[in-house]
Amino acid sequence: MIYLVAVLGDRIQAEAAYSALEKEGFAMDKVTILGRGYKSADEFGLIDPNEEALKQTKFMAIWLVPFGFVAGAAFSLITGLNTFAWAGEVGNHLVGGLLGAIGGGMGSILAGGGTGLIFGGGDALPYRNRLNAGKYLIVVKGSETLTRRATNILRQFEPENIQGYADQNV
Repeated sequence: MIYLVAVLGDRIQAEAAYSALEKEGFAMDKVTILGRGYKSADEFGLIDPNEEALKQTKFMAIWLVPFGFVAGAAFSLITGLNTFAWAGEVGNHLVGGLLGAIGGGMGSILAGGGTGLIFGGGDALPYRNRLNAGKYLIVVKGSETLTRRATNILRQFEPENIQGYADQNV
């Protein structure tokens, strides 16, 4: 399945593009308008990358933080380092475990997608931002031939952006 996403500046343009696709015989269950008064990004299934990254980061932290604590305490025990003399022998190992847990937390942010949360990533966020700015999206899903036909029709309306995506889950 291939998705074609066109960004149009206003509702009139989006409705005209939708009508043009309808006149050309496109099955209307394959064409969707996203924007005010139509489907929202959530209703369409356009995932929020920040939400997904946060969920994955939390999931990774559940096992990386305790693992980091155990690894840090074990490292302290094995090496016998007396880095924090003020903490005593047991306190030294606990501080080592605490530092390991902090390392595990940092690892969960890095491995869990927190970098995408911090720096942004994926195409879903720019599309959400455009919807929030009052723009409209026309999404056509179907075969490569169908989306190629739709591209030719949608180009007449001079979209801000037009992009095709292949669904990797099919």
